[in-house]
Parts: sequence; structure tokens; C-alpha cells
Amino acid sequence: MADDYYKILGVSKDASDDEIKKAYRKLAHKHHPDKAGGDEKRFKEINAAYQMLSDKTKRQQYDQFGQNFEEARGEPGTGGFDFSGFQGTQGGQGFNFEFGGGGFEDIFSDIFGARSKTRQKTGQDIQVDVEISFEDMVRGAEQNINLYKSAVCDVCGGSGGEPGSKEEACSTCKGSGQTKRTVRSFMGAFTQVSTCSVCRGRGKTFSKRCHKCGGDGRIKKEQKIKIEIPAGIQNGQTVSLQGQGEAGELGAPGGDLYVNVHVRPHDKFKREGNNIISSEAVTFSQAALGDKIEADTIEEKIKMKIPAGTQSGEIFRIKGKGVPHLGRRGRGDHWVKIIVDVPKYLSREQKKIIEDLRKNNL
Repeated sequence: MADDYYKILGVSKDASDDEIKKAYRKLAHKHHPDKAGGDEKRFKEINAAYQMLSDKTKRQQYDQFGQNFEEARGEPGTGGFDFSGFQGTQGGQGFNFEFGGGGFEDIFSDIFGARSKTRQKTGQDIQVDVEISFEDMVRGAEQNINLYKSAVCDVCGGSGGEPGSKEEACSTCKGSGQTKRTVRSFMGAFTQVSTCSVCRGRGKTFSKRCHKCGGDGRIKKEQKIKIEIPAGIQNGQTVSLQGQGEAGELGAPGGDLYVNVHVRPHDKFKREGNNIISSEAVTFSQAALGDKIEADTIEEKIKMKIPAGTQSGEIFRIKGKGVPHLGRRGRGDHWVKIIVDVPKYLSREQKKIIEDLRKNNL
């Protein structure tokens, strides 16, 4: 195959879903085009590899057929079930049935010829990771990301037909969207009903396929997608964008885009629920005598009163200056922890004053 998706992500073929996800996040973060030293081409390869290996069905087919599994899947004999791999020994033991493609539900519906017309396939979901600042978490933000994915063909609009070409009944399935074939085995003759590989279940084809997408209705291209990140989102929370995943087959609905949001830690502020926690240092005299200080909040500096006799470690609340409640009105509070700054070095005069205080048990 042209590319080995396992090598691209740096994982083994028996890697778990969690190992694949961790490898993708690490590499995507390293090579993202928006980062200094990012590699757009490498990022596209990483994204394509993850989209393939994170989907269990696609991964199984990729392991079996390589990158061309979608072509192999459409060939006669690769869908439904097949008795060509049947082997047996006299006495009815040692039978080995080989089924390709679908699961047991498809197998039994094929056996009894009861499968209804297959609907066109919706697009695959996509999962990406973005990183935002602590400030953007509080205020909400917009982010633009570039995704290399299947999109609706801009020439045929997803129909798969060349503009102006005539739409007609499929000559292979005679407009039914299904093909039938008789399979004979020691169990008797069975009629296998499968989706027509020519019209893909539509029952109609165009006299001329679209020159750009080749009749699939989709093309691979890079798209810029705007993501609205709501104020108050939690670290690790996911934003979903309906229909922004891979485009569906021949105009079928697209998959969804799932954006995992990661919040960078702040140097000064820490989040606890919807409250913000920070510390402010004051001098011994300010704590003992009381004072007004400037305290940093996420939005601005505010004047804050320190009562006389404030102890180190004491916490004061600034109401309504915390994190907005996600999806509803209101916000948390900002809690300021006071740290009394004890000087390491004192002048002779300062030492005398402290000595006098000690003598008076202060």
C-alpha cells in the first residue's frame, strides 16, 4: 500500500483504540499547521490515518484489503456471504464457512432474500482536538480549524452525475437497486440479495459520471471550519457540530464533527467548579493594620479591602467574577487567598521594632 497508517501514527498493528487515540493526539498537537514548526502535509497524513484506524469497521477492512478496501468492497463476491470458501469432510464434520463483508444480520437477510433496499451511507464522524487559553474558556471563543476530508462535490452537488447528463434506470439492477444471485450448497439453493454495486442502491444512474468525483458525489479537499466554543466549557469537554464530518455517499447526510477542547493551565488562576481561585501577597503591616489592595481577576484589577488582623491563608470572596455557568445565566465567584509576605532581610531599625513587638507578645 502507498502509506502504512500504523507507521504514520507510530503504533503496532495490534494497538488498542486508546493507544491509537493517544498517538494521534500527540502527533496532531506537534505537527498542527497553526503551531510554530508545524507541518501541514504531515498533519494531513496523521489525520487521514486516525480517521481510518479509529473506526473499527474501516480498520478491519483496511487490515484485510489495504487502502483500496472500498474498491474491493464493491466488487462482486466481496459483500454478503460466500460459500466459495466452504470445505467439508465426509460425515458432516470439519465444515468451514467463510463469510465476507456484513455481520450476521446481513447474512440471514441474504439467505432468505428479505433484505430491503440499502440506504446510501452517511458520512463518517470525525474527532479532533483543540487547545484554548484559560481566558477563552471564561469568555468563549471562535476557532478555525483546517480539515482534509470528504466533501460534497462542487460540480455535481453530490449526485455523482455530470451536470446536464440524463438520469436513467440502472441497467444492471433494472432500477430495483438490488442484484440477486443463486448460491448452491449442500444445504440447498439460496438467493443472495445485495445492493447493486453500480448504482449503489439508488436504482438510477447517469448517462455520464461527474468528471470531478467520478460518480461518488464526494471529493477529498481541505476545508476551514469555524468552531464556536461556549464560555464556561470544562477541560476535556466535547463540542459537536452536526453534519461537519465526512460527506455522505451520493448526497446522503454527512457525519458529525466532535471537537475535544483542552484548556491550558493559567499561571495565576485555577478553576474549581465555576469558581476561580488566586492568591495575593500582602505585607505584615497591611495584614495587621488593614489596607486596600489591587487584586487581579480574569477580566480586570479591582480594589479589595483587607481588614485589620487578617491572617495568612485567609480567603475572601469577590462575587460574580468567576466562570460563567455553561448553558445558563450567571457565573461563579472569585476567591482570593491572602498570603502574608514575611521579609527575609530586615534592617537594624526594623529588627528593633519587631523585637519590641515580641516583648509585648505581638
